[in-house]
Amino acid sequence: MIYLITLILGISGLALAQAPTPSHGGTVTAAIVAEPPGWDPTVSHSQEIARVVYHNVFEGLVRFDRHGAIKPALATGWTVSEDGLSWEFSLREGVRFHDGRHFTAQDVIHKFERAKDPNSGHINQAHYRVIESITADGNTVTFTLSEPSASFLFNLARPDAIIYPAGSEATQRSQPIGTGPFKFVEWVPGSEVRLERFEEYYLPGVPYLDAVTFRIISDPNAQLAALRAGDIDLIGVALSPENALLVQRDPNLKLTQGTATTEITLAMNNSREPFSNPLVRQAITHAIDKEAIVQGAMFGFGTVIGTHASPTEPYFVDLNPYPFNPERARQLLAEAGYPDGFTVNFELPEPYHIERRTGEVIAQQLAEVGIRVNLSVVEWGTWLSRIFTNADYDMTIIGHSEPHDIGIYGNPNYYFRYDSPRVRELLAAAERAGSEAERIALLQEVAKQIAEDAVNVWVFSTAYLVAARRDLYGFWESQPTPSINMTEVFWAR
Repeated sequence: MIYLITLILGISGLALAQAPTPSHGGTVTAAIVAEPPGWDPTVSHSQEIARVVYHNVFEGLVRFDRHGAIKPALATGWTVSEDGLSWEFSLREGVRFHDGRHFTAQDVIHKFERAKDPNSGHINQAHYRVIESITADGNTVTFTLSEPSASFLFNLARPDAIIYPAGSEATQRSQPIGTGPFKFVEWVPGSEVRLERFEEYYLPGVPYLDAVTFRIISDPNAQLAALRAGDIDLIGVALSPENALLVQRDPNLKLTQGTATTEITLAMNNSREPFSNPLVRQAITHAIDKEAIVQGAMFGFGTVIGTHASPTEPYFVDLNPYPFNPERARQLLAEAGYPDGFTVNFELPEPYHIERRTGEVIAQQLAEVGIRVNLSVVEWGTWLSRIFTNADYDMTIIGHSEPHDIGIYGNPNYYFRYDSPRVRELLAAAERAGSEAERIALLQEVAKQIAEDAVNVWVFSTAYLVAARRDLYGFWESQPTPSINMTEVFWAR
């Protein structure tokens, strides 16, 4: 539920006129917040990569559309055996990569052999572990699985499941080559990325634009100033709530509000004292007034959550096992052996103002129960390498924006360092589930278990806000997966 902001804006304030007929031509400049360590989504978890390249530059066998449905991409269709162990994909014919090479079944085989190779550097290998073999017969590729996998097709639609020319992984970080509607033309480090329309794209009529530039602007006020000045045309990520109000009142601009799969997460290193003590984690959860954060820091743009699931996820459960209760928080700290509290290092990611703002409020709330917080700001590349990859931290905060990612709690080496045999068993059972209803029920049990264990504090799920010039159409108004998808964006003529 959206509180204060809904009252301020009103439903009619967000309603947009019916879009005109799409027209071809023109360019668009969109703002992004941070620069990732390269542009290959198979080797980094940074969602800034996916926002730029997912279905703009790179494609997989299947893809998510703007509503979250799984659609054909480099595959035109697929069939599944009755036992769920054999998946056949019919590949699209006549597809070329941006460098002129033909897309073939060998590119698919190479990609997924690499994806399941533990020494390849490919991320999310757990998604591909179930693949026993990959074979090709003409234009058909067959995946043979070691066991049924309820999430197999979904995983093939994720950003890291994209396919590029076999053997080209060494150059994809700085010179991405895909099959998408736009080709990667230029990267000016620290400044911008430029894409141009791929004239040999296999789908007729799209993209509509001639070119797209993604400009790196981390400061939200600088983003808004650039939009008002006409230097950029769209803010497609991390629009601040107060700026959303200003956009809504500007006759030259428009604001859309949709759903997202982002959980703003206060992460605690479960392998370090005092966070290895569940009583401490429960106390911290009791100490945080999530509703006050949403209403005060976010102007009502957000939904309070109690586990790692946004309301758009099918396995969402409305949980609140440790509600705001400072007195109970102090009691639990005393029971855990910290009657006078303790001091903790809390590191905030440099470019993300929503997470930083939320973290600053949390630090004040923790101080009320005796937890002294040393706040520091960490540059994004350092956050990814030291905190996310190596789990060298006490507390941090970030938005987890990947859809259906509750499976991360089954990995004891993930940066939370949470180790639960029961959660791993539930996740494995969910993968073997014979029906979607059974799978959802098992994932809800996972959601309940991690909430009961107070692994992290899940503060709120963000709304997806887009600010754009009034005559720009076709952009995604929700985020079923991180993507500023420009395929169908066009200017009204």
